[in-house]
Amino acid sequence: MSNLLQVRVTGLLVEDGKILLVKQNVASDRKWSLPGGRLEQGETLEDAIVREIEEETGIATKVSKLLYICDKPDASPSLIHITFLLEKIGGEIRLPSNEFDSNPISGVEMVLIHDLVAHGFSEKFMTIVQNGFPESGSYKGLKSNIGL
Repeated sequence: MSNLLQVRVTGLLVEDGKILLVKQNVASDRKWSLPGGRLEQGETLEDAIVREIEEETGIATKVSKLLYICDKPDASPSLIHITFLLEKIGGEIRLPSNEFDSNPISGVEMVLIHDLVAHGFSEKFMTIVQNGFPESGSYKGLKSNIGL
C-alpha cells in the first residue's frame, strides 16, 4: 500500500459576473474546469496556485482567501483539494504552451456564472459561486460536497 498523497490547488477568479475556466478533458461528463494543478516539491500553496493560473491562463493573480479544503480519497493516490479565491493583478487570457502536458488545455475563457451548468458544473457549485462562497475557509469533507 502506498503512502503517497496528492495535493491539488485550484483557483477561482470572478470578475463582472464571470468565472475563469479552462477547457481540458477532466471527466467524461465535463470538459471545463477551474484552473489549477498539483503542488511541486518545495512550493507553498500560494506559490503553486499563482504559478498554475499564470501557466494555464496567462493571468497574474494573488490569493484573496482560502475558499475550501476537500478530500478525494477514491483518487489514486488520494487527493487533498484546496481552492482559493483569486484577484487579478495583470496579464491577458491566452492558451498555455501545453509542451509538457499529456492532457492539454484547449480553451481559456471567462464564463458567465449562470452558464456554469452548461459548462458541465453542478447546480450546487453554481449556487455556491452565486452566493459568494458561504462557509468559505472551511473543510468540506468530500469534494462532491461542494458540487465538484
